[in-house]
Amino acid sequence: MDENGAGRVVLVGAPLGNVGDASARLREVLASADVVAAEDTRRLARLARDLGVTVAGRVVSYFEGNEERRTPELVEALRGGAVVAVVTDGGMPSVSDPGYRLVRAALDAGFPVTAAPGPSAVTTALALSGLPSDRFCFEGFLPRSGSGRRSRLRELTAEPRTLVFFEAPHRIAGMVQDLAGAFGAEREAAVCRELTKTYEEIRRGPLGELAVWAAEAGPRGEITVVVAGAPAGPAERPADEDLRAAVAEREAAGASRRDAVQAVADVYGLRKREVYELVHAAQ
Repeated sequence: MDENGAGRVVLVGAPLGNVGDASARLREVLASADVVAAEDTRRLARLARDLGVTVAGRVVSYFEGNEERRTPELVEALRGGAVVAVVTDGGMPSVSDPGYRLVRAALDAGFPVTAAPGPSAVTTALALSGLPSDRFCFEGFLPRSGSGRRSRLRELTAEPRTLVFFEAPHRIAGMVQDLAGAFGAEREAAVCRELTKTYEEIRRGPLGELAVWAAEAGPRGEITVVVAGAPAGPAERPADEDLRAAVAEREAAGASRRDAVQAVADVYGLRKREVYELVHAAQ
């Protein structure tokens, strides 16, 4: 319970991998919170041990599978005056991690929400990518299915801001291939894995080259992908041969004819049928 006897939520930013990045406030909150809602209670125990912190409050698991069910229980703890800390496996809670439901529920119930800020894979990868960081958008995890992923990427083909994604290691090869198919093999990107850890690796280069690397290397660990935004469109419609070349480039990167045509049409503000007829007439 805080000094005013009122319940509140504290979102705690946990280290991505290097325990040396833990803040003094993280230690303080973990030691003093009445309830600690952890994405993985075993990881929390290991983190507390590494930090030399004793978690005196009640520890409960709070992850994607039980987040909806457990949120009302945590709100009840707030009503009892508890300080509820939320901690994930790494980074800031609620950013593609558990936490959002509790934040929304706490605010709706009239309880304050604050944070003990800490590391973020989003901004860390963005800063390390070497790509423009003045404007960016975070897309989180793309749909798992190939068709759903490609459909989402078609919506982003003309996005001018730098894009940041999360991806699981077993899907990274297919994901980067689809990125190359949607955005073009020459679009610059960076694949960042195991940030701040012993085996941290940043691979930078055109999406076509990164797709080959991902397929051959099978990278493991936690992965964040940063992709350059779409270049400013040309003042005039590109020549027919340039449009055909753009479609061919995407097909060579693994996109279907349909997806490649749609992506090129979106980039240049053209009708899909117009681009398709150009490609078909050349065959």
